[in-house]
Amino acid sequence: MAETIRIVNSLGDYLRARRALVSPADVGLPTTGRRRVPGLRREEVAELVGLSTDYYVRLEQGRADRPSDEVLDALGRALGLGSAERAHLYDLARPRRRVVAAPAGPGRGEALRPALRQVVETFPNSPAMIMNDRNDVLAWNHLAAALIADFPQLPARERNMARRIFLDPEAQLIHPDWDEAARTTVGILRMAAGRRPHDPELVRLVGELSLGSETFRKLWAGHHVHEKTHGPKRFRHPVVGEVALSYETFQVPGAAHHLLVVYTAAPGSPAEEALNFLGSFTPSSTP
Repeated sequence: MAETIRIVNSLGDYLRARRALVSPADVGLPTTGRRRVPGLRREEVAELVGLSTDYYVRLEQGRADRPSDEVLDALGRALGLGSAERAHLYDLARPRRRVVAAPAGPGRGEALRPALRQVVETFPNSPAMIMNDRNDVLAWNHLAAALIADFPQLPARERNMARRIFLDPEAQLIHPDWDEAARTTVGILRMAAGRRPHDPELVRLVGELSLGSETFRKLWAGHHVHEKTHGPKRFRHPVVGEVALSYETFQVPGAAHHLLVVYTAAPGSPAEEALNFLGSFTPSSTP
């Protein structure tokens, strides 16, 4: 029950977490005397944004009605927020008044067009999969199953990358950059929670991960947010060893919370050779 409360994050929670990360020197303010709190004080944020201290305090306490775009933009600048963090700020400041249908989880009636599964299979030389913003893997190709996880053999609820990152004992072997993977995974879930704080599947997932992983609890308390777009990614396979790839994500048309993720290897690289080797096996004979 406690984690159900904590997933419903207020604008004040986020503002307090973010101002704690900004030092006066970062924004050109003098650093004088001993400070009782890390980062900026409330009155310093108010001054930077051009608000009265009383109004800013009411924002953090949840007593201010729908701050304007100008106020939110100024808060974003003062706190040094990136694009994903600004989007999260708006989600928290402008909660949707209607219930937004969340993407169902695997095994719970997820509506994924058959043609989309075929699209994933059209990447014969690159691992590819479709995920929702709860990190459920909804579709995958042979190379993704051979390199990342044996998705066809997993129970539906275990086809979730957040569970695999935090609850699989072998996760740190599979993901050489586990610390970064853990941080970005939590950030993706935070973004989803800002959009749909009452999504029952997301609430259950966050509760399960909080009970099962101290690292998850600490990262969740940090209020970091992340939008999956592109970047490097390394995997470690028991047969081919470490595979260094790049990934790109593509929004699935007609499904706001679904992303197609494609991993590619540099031409002529050891990673390309490793993928070619894994691709030479049939799904039933993967090494």
